[in-house]
Amino acid sequence: MNNWEKGSWRDFPIKQQPQYQDLELLKKVESELSSYPPLIFAGEARSLREKLAEVEQGKAFLLQGGDCAESFDAFNANNIKDLFKVMMQMAVVLTFSGGCPVVKVGRIAGQFAKPRSSDYEEVNGISLPSYRGDIVNAIDFTKEARLPNPKKLIKAYNQSSATLNLLRAFSRGGMADLNQVHSWNLDFIKGNTLGVKYEELAQKISETLEFMKACGITSTNTPQLNETTIFTSHEALLLNYEESLTRQDSLTGDWYDCSAHMLWIGDRTRELAGAHIEYFKGIQNPIGCKVGPTMHEDELIQLINTLNPNNDQGRLNLIVRMGVNKVADIYPKLLKRVKDEGLNVLWSCDPMHGNTIKADNGYKTRDFDSILSEVKQFFQIHKSEGTVAGGIHLEMTGQNVTECTGSQSAAITQEGLKSRYHTQCDPRLNADQALELSFMIAETLKEARH
Repeated sequence: MNNWEKGSWRDFPIKQQPQYQDLELLKKVESELSSYPPLIFAGEARSLREKLAEVEQGKAFLLQGGDCAESFDAFNANNIKDLFKVMMQMAVVLTFSGGCPVVKVGRIAGQFAKPRSSDYEEVNGISLPSYRGDIVNAIDFTKEARLPNPKKLIKAYNQSSATLNLLRAFSRGGMADLNQVHSWNLDFIKGNTLGVKYEELAQKISETLEFMKACGITSTNTPQLNETTIFTSHEALLLNYEESLTRQDSLTGDWYDCSAHMLWIGDRTRELAGAHIEYFKGIQNPIGCKVGPTMHEDELIQLINTLNPNNDQGRLNLIVRMGVNKVADIYPKLLKRVKDEGLNVLWSCDPMHGNTIKADNGYKTRDFDSILSEVKQFFQIHKSEGTVAGGIHLEMTGQNVTECTGSQSAAITQEGLKSRYHTQCDPRLNADQALELSFMIAETLKEARH
């Protein structure tokens, strides 16, 4: 690491980057971002590493979820609040039913850039640059909209800053108080079977709080009952943005990417000799890396040793995204090899990205049963190997969208997708589906603990 600098990634081959036309403006924007305050500070990132180390040891569970791609247009307090509420619902289900502390990490306050399978998109014979997220260009299919605009980096920073400010207010200002557990139930799920199930659990929690109050333990004198922490994360795809927000910690001298508490590398950009691996080697945040069906055993071992050379716990989260029909064949070999090598990693399951299909009516979607099946297989594989299934990684929203088909609670058909299909890129679980999944995981965690 003696040769590492925050900009050393620029000497390595890089993928999934926009082709900016005005390089002088880009340089000016990068310089301006470098002068801005950090969005998070190093001590918060170190705190998350400590919590993720507990996840690796089976003492806690990682819940990571949020938007596929954040939108400038959909940015408002209600959307942030609804995601906060559904994550609190999921966390309380996992904690109370599963008997396990939950580390909450949002795909929020920075999840703007998206990798694409092609650099260009064609519609009616017209070819234009692909939409790469609001931090790069616009979703409208016009030449002007699809031109990468460096000024969008500044807007992404400002929106991330405001989002973080609101999340911290929710977390510390009373909304996270366990006495508010009933109010986390979103209006559109209150009347259905799942909403009733959640209310029954909430009532048990309220009764427990009444007993604790009688014993002198209240949310007034016990911060653990009225405050929480939701850490932030995103895929660090645009390394010029990440470099601009990379700071050297005054206490330790280490370098941290202060755009988020946790960053991850996507399945398309994890080349060992690539720019993303080079950048991630030098930052001391907890980091993640997607592990897809094309990953080979030797490659995975090299990647782990490169990103976590000291074999520290809490440093590296391997996010498994195989697909329902591949996870049982591919994942056990990778898991066993890492176990045999004695390497410390956190294993989490991304059941979304390997299960994307196109519906008969052309909508991109994911079937809830496939998502559920991959999660079940993930836990079963770890049970068979005697290892820790550490967490879940979901593209989800607190909005009442119709983007993923199926589930007992939502019962969305392919025909019903068009009703409220609002995603900027990939289909997300709505609050019903996310909560249903958390009840299933809670039962699995309960079995594992016993």
